Amino acid sequence: MTSTQGTDQQRASESLRQQVLVLYLSSSALDSAVVGWSVYDGTGRTNPTTGDSDTPPYESGLDALRDGWRLIQAAQLLPPQPGHEYDVSFLKHEFFFEKLV
Repeated sequence: MTSTQGTDQQRASESLRQQVLVLYLSSSALDSAVVGWSVYDGTGRTNPTTGDSDTPPYESGLDALRDGWRLIQAAQLLPPQPGHEYDVSFLKHEFFFEKLV
């Protein structure tokens, strides 16, 4: 790699900003329905807030992948403790996606 290529790559990486998409799915499968979501925009171009839309940004996690989002963390699959199978708690099928723009 020449020094010019290295400098161009460095400039490009310095100008990239991260967007983060958190999707809560109805199950651990990426093609299951979105039941909750959050969006964070490191570019500053948008300022989304919780509850600003009744419609999820994608129907499933797979749809987000198809649109160019990169999956960076998937939900841990933890079985419920005996006797707590029907407790209501946090949304457990949480997936983190990112885009560098």
